[in-house]
Amino acid sequence: MVMHPPNNFNAQTIHALQVHALRVPMPTPHRTASGVVAESPLIATDITLGDGTVGHSLIFTYTVAALKPTAELINNLLPLLQDRPLAPADVYQYLQQRLRLLGSQGLVGMAISAIDMALWDALARQHGLPLCRLLGAEPKPIRAYAPVGYDGELESARIAEAWARQGFTGVKAKIGYPKLAEDIAVVRAMRQAVGPDVQIMVDYNQSLNPSEATHRLRALDEEGLAWVEEPTTAHDHAAHARIAAASCTPIQAGENWWSPMEVRHAIESQATDLLMLDVMKIGGVTGWLGGSALAQTHGLPLSSHLFPEVSAQLLCASPTAHWLEYADWWSEVLTEPVVVEKGWVSAATMQGSGIAWAPDALNEFAAC
Repeated sequence: MVMHPPNNFNAQTIHALQVHALRVPMPTPHRTASGVVAESPLIATDITLGDGTVGHSLIFTYTVAALKPTAELINNLLPLLQDRPLAPADVYQYLQQRLRLLGSQGLVGMAISAIDMALWDALARQHGLPLCRLLGAEPKPIRAYAPVGYDGELESARIAEAWARQGFTGVKAKIGYPKLAEDIAVVRAMRQAVGPDVQIMVDYNQSLNPSEATHRLRALDEEGLAWVEEPTTAHDHAAHARIAAASCTPIQAGENWWSPMEVRHAIESQATDLLMLDVMKIGGVTGWLGGSALAQTHGLPLSSHLFPEVSAQLLCASPTAHWLEYADWWSEVLTEPVVVEKGWVSAATMQGSGIAWAPDALNEFAAC
């Protein structure tokens, strides 16, 4: 949807909004305990300012079923945005207030984040700066880890070794197999494949009940893991706290939290040893800054989930930056996907938030 500006439009106001639903095949299908992800359902959002500057954002809806309703929801927010000043944090708070009775989780939260990220991108582009510099930080290399799917013992080891050969010093595997012995076998096969100097993380994707999680983590304590991610339901802070207290291996959580407020509640509950934020779920750039401030206050290392282009810049501006999750699931859509050099990602050459569309990509991958 494109709206024409009124006669008295201002260069610093929101002028137009365009939303594109995309379906992008995965370079390699990604296996999880709940199935195989073969394509990325994406929403590309463009916000145009009065001076013609365009800010971009990209979100991932996980399932094609959510693609159309999320795109329509973002479009339907245009009347709340048009002619408002370019002030991303103020717009974020305004949308939170207007949508409070509906709630700002799920599709609503994703829509708010899409708008927030596009506005921050537009502001950075107006100033000719990478997003991290706009936020007061210098671009710097961020250490990245690479993904290993729910691929079984032999294939997980093969993939981990391939990443290590490319220079990655961290790999993260999906586990949660029917038997604990299978989880351990996968971890040990990966260790043998990558050697002692590569850090190994594992992710249960919330697949265990608290009792089983406690049992499995006690066994995994012997494997020298960098962290165990989301062993049980992400929002059950009390259960995560009990699991963390019973385990020596650090607990990682946060990618499924929907606001800095939830980060605060989790920290107060001692639910996690490490923090991982997803820029789409936490509330875009504005929400990330709130979560990062809490991480700094409590001295918790902060890592990212997906969205490596934007996340690389946000980690540059995060005092407790830890690891960047590398993913190339939508590189074909972008003019400048992140480049990894010997396991490190740099935001030095990025414009704005690092999101801009490759020629013809919006048409080529348009969802029917």
